[in-house]
Amino acid sequence: MSERDVMEYDVVTVGAGPAGLSFAIRLKQLKPELSVCVIEKSSTIGAHILSGAVIEPGPLDDLLPGWRDNPPPVCVPATDDEFWYLTKTGGSKFPVIPPGLSNHGNFIVSLGAMCAWLAPQAEALGVEIYPGFAAAETLFDEAGAVCGVRIGDMGVAKDGSHKAGYTQGIDIRARVTVMAEGARGHLTKQLVRKFGLDAESDPQNYSIGIKELWQLPAGRVQPGRIFHSFGWPADSKTYGGSFIYHLDKDRVAIGYVSGLDYRDPEYKPYEAFQQFKHHPKVKPLLEGGEILSAGARAIVTGGWQSLPKVEMPGALLIGDTAGLLNVPKVKGTHQAIRSGMLAAEHLAGQDAPAAAGFDAKLRASPVMAELRKVRNIKPGFKKGLWFGLVNSAWETATAGLSPWTWRCRPDWSALEKLDEAEKPLRDYVDRTLAPRDRLAGVYFAATEHDEDQPVHLQITDPDVCISRCAEEYGNPCQRFCPAGVYEIVEDDKGKRLQINAANCVHCKTCDIKDPYQIINWVTPEGGAGPNYQNL
Repeated sequence: MSERDVMEYDVVTVGAGPAGLSFAIRLKQLKPELSVCVIEKSSTIGAHILSGAVIEPGPLDDLLPGWRDNPPPVCVPATDDEFWYLTKTGGSKFPVIPPGLSNHGNFIVSLGAMCAWLAPQAEALGVEIYPGFAAAETLFDEAGAVCGVRIGDMGVAKDGSHKAGYTQGIDIRARVTVMAEGARGHLTKQLVRKFGLDAESDPQNYSIGIKELWQLPAGRVQPGRIFHSFGWPADSKTYGGSFIYHLDKDRVAIGYVSGLDYRDPEYKPYEAFQQFKHHPKVKPLLEGGEILSAGARAIVTGGWQSLPKVEMPGALLIGDTAGLLNVPKVKGTHQAIRSGMLAAEHLAGQDAPAAAGFDAKLRASPVMAELRKVRNIKPGFKKGLWFGLVNSAWETATAGLSPWTWRCRPDWSALEKLDEAEKPLRDYVDRTLAPRDRLAGVYFAATEHDEDQPVHLQITDPDVCISRCAEEYGNPCQRFCPAGVYEIVEDDKGKRLQINAANCVHCKTCDIKDPYQIINWVTPEGGAGPNYQNL
């Protein structure tokens, strides 16, 4: 084996989302002499980015004061809000918008398109950005500090042999490594464990957001209109809610979020979304339209009490990797940009950039003050919908000054076994709108993987899948995955778990919700995965 090529920088950032790009831009604004590299596993910048997304513009104003003169390609000023409680056949519109959901002054964007718009502005400042570079390992120096990342090899066959086009991954070394991988980053997960970063915090919590972009007949869309709902199709013990954002050019973004702390092992997040689309308030909007793009992504929801320590020797965490999304606002982009800028200012304020001290700086910042005020809202819904609503009203009225803090536990631990779980009446309706099934949804995600590569969904104990899991939970991986990756098949060799890894849209739900925690998501070859368009 030849010695690996090495690239050296002052700072390397893993992930070209809003946090990573904002960090790189701000650092070069403050210290242009520093060498800064951003690596991104997707084929192009923004191809793996999926979010609602409505953004608060304040942090972006601070980062790029003239951005409104040259806005992202999808950027629609919010005009009006609606908030609904839905039943199967109707619902009730709230007369007053909850404070966190008021979007006056905000903008509806495609976060993927926004990141693709941010990237050349970073490059103009001297940031080097490399899409298709998947960070497969973290590098450590002799003292055990993080000193960079190793890019995964290309051209490795499924059996581990080297194909004709084999290319050895390079090592990217840096004085500081900034992890901006988004929710459930696979390297971040390892670093949290290695350095015990979560020793004084609650386990992180997540939801899965499933989203589609639709082209509708002319005149039907009201640009800037924002619709949120809760209630049907979720039962009272399952956290769930929807969004419909009216864009320009007769397009709407529509999605459904399911909390991954759900209890029912037979719950299907993908089916809940498709059912929502058939509600009487939604189906007439979509009928006659055409789906353009679709995808899914885990959303970090643990908040203030689940924040791990965000620094370690040689590295720091920002954005959704750290867990900074504000759940009641249904927003995290402003927090990601804030944290990226704060990290850049921290490093730029030193003679030689170092991670030490960033954790205290973040916890003393407006980023954490915002999360502390709403720390009890999402955990309150673990006791059911109606308790959660009453608790939310209390926490909002008191600005989070309650003397208590509701604790978080791992999402996988909430799943009940088949013989214990309640059987909620789903009362689902017949579906007629596209996509008809999950494989059709994968088509609209435009996901691509070379099938002759090592499977990036590692099962540490496959025997559990066909024995204990089948008996106790009925193999829920077949239901919680929005892309049909996991399938129990039976042939002349008996039952086995088949992993359709080429379907994977990198949402990370399996890594989070598997009740035995034997699924380990690692990055496939660089450039593989979904190719989202304007999601």
